[in-house]
Formats: sequence, structure tokens, C-alpha cells
Amino acid sequence: MSASDEGAPRAAGVRSRIRSVFTDAGVTGWMHALDLGSGAEVGVGADTAVSTASVHKLCLAVTVQRLADEGRIDLDEQVESVPGDRTPGPTGLAMLRGPVRMSVRDLLAMALTVSDNAAADLLIDRVGLAGMNEAMHALGLRRTVAVQAMRDLIASVDEDSGGDTARLASDPALLARLRVLDPARANRSTPREMTRLLAAVWRDEACSPDRARELRAVLGLQVWPHRLTSGFPFDDVRVYGKTGTLPTLRNEAGLVEYPDGGRYAVAVFTRAARPAARQPAADAAIGTAARLAVRALRAM
Repeated sequence: MSASDEGAPRAAGVRSRIRSVFTDAGVTGWMHALDLGSGAEVGVGADTAVSTASVHKLCLAVTVQRLADEGRIDLDEQVESVPGDRTPGPTGLAMLRGPVRMSVRDLLAMALTVSDNAAADLLIDRVGLAGMNEAMHALGLRRTVAVQAMRDLIASVDEDSGGDTARLASDPALLARLRVLDPARANRSTPREMTRLLAAVWRDEACSPDRARELRAVLGLQVWPHRLTSGFPFDDVRVYGKTGTLPTLRNEAGLVEYPDGGRYAVAVFTRAARPAARQPAADAAIGTAARLAVRALRAM
């Protein structure tokens, strides 16, 4: 049974409630939730193109694992990162003052768990944007496209704001100029394609079973519980995910796993009307929308 935007009438009620959650939080939202067991789904704008921000690191992770399966990348290879040659970011390698050597496997863990931009770019330099897009195309995700590394994304924000990024939190006109907020010019996907990617990881279809298992384990170690996880405050429910954040954008794609074996891929993307740097209502709306969608799927 399908309960997508154009699907069964019984899903109309939950879609209406999810839209209300977005409205009350002051955001425009798009989301898709998929029951990996039954194939039932709930969507709100599920096929809308969205700027993925750091959620696109999921695509990078799958690409790395697929290339490792093919013997084209060694997960144990040691990579050196030196100060002055690191992509900026608030977490991970960018915080460190000395040189660092770590494996490709550990760089991937940093990119996923703390959304480390510097670690992600070291990996993107190895697999290439074209390699990422080839991997997504091979999985049938034709609207999931990488057009820039993290360093280029950050540079474009600086360029579009005239070097005055502090003004972004108070100047809507300046925000409107940011290319990274335009899915036509930024790394992009759709909520439905992101849940399809997650489903492929959990079904061992995105890469070999051993590498998929390793990827799932790392996604379960993400350090931020304020978005998707906030909707499932239960000790016996596991939440795996990857966040994405840009000015006005708050995103997360992940997998919710219940103790009875129910597994639900969820992707929620939001854009706030307010330019404030902190958006707690938007963060909470992601968890609430996910909870409503999963609850509906479990009742089908």
C-alpha cells in the first residue's frame, strides 16, 4: 500500500498535520518516510528538489564504500591533513592546530558523526564529484547530484555575502543571493531519493553487506539528537542519521528502527522564513514531522 502525496486518502490526515507542524515552526518543509518492510510511504513534497547541505555526505559515504568494494580505494590508507590546508568548519579537523594522519575509514566516520567538512573534502578529492554522481546514478537516483565540494560551498557563501557572513542572520535580501540555497545550483536531491538511498544501505544494496553494516554503525553514532532523534525519545528505538545545515536550512535524513523490527527511512528538509542563525523550532519540527509519519506508517 502506498501513501505518497498522490496516494491513499487515509494518509491525507497525517500529511495535513505534518504541514501544520512546518507552518507552526515558521518553515517550509518537504519530507518522505518509507516503511522498509511494507513499502508504505508518507510524503509532503517528496519529489521536490532540495539543497542537501551536509546530508549529501551520505552520498559521499556510499560512494567511498562502493569504490572500496571495487578495490579502487583502500579504507586503511593513511591520509595526512595539515593546518592551513583544511576546509573550514565548526567541528572535526578544522578545530585542530597540528598535523593529523588518519585512515580513509576514520575520515568517513568524522564526516558522518560530526559532519567534518575537512574530512569530507579529503574524501571528495579522492572519489571526485563525478564519482559520487556515477554512484548515485547506478543506484537509480538521477536527481541526486553533487556539484561542489564543501570548500566550494563555503567559499560561495562568502562570495555571495560579500565577505560579510555575519549579516546573513539579519539581512533577508543578502540571504536571497546565496547560491547554496538554490537546488538548481547546489548539491541537491529529493526527500524520496534520500529515503531510497537509506533503504539501499539498510538492504545491503548500496554496497557489500560488510561495508553496509559498517556504514550503518557509523550513522548510529551521530552526535546531535536535536532533530530527527528528538521525535523518538525512547530507549528501545534506535535512530541513525545525517544532518545538514546552511543559513535558513535545517535538514536530516535517517533511519528509525523499532524493537519489533520495524524500519523506517525518513528524510526531512526545511527552509525557515526567518534568517536567524539559531532555529530551534525548525530543529524540533524535523523530529515531530518524522514521528507523525512513522506513527502513520506503523498504523497502516
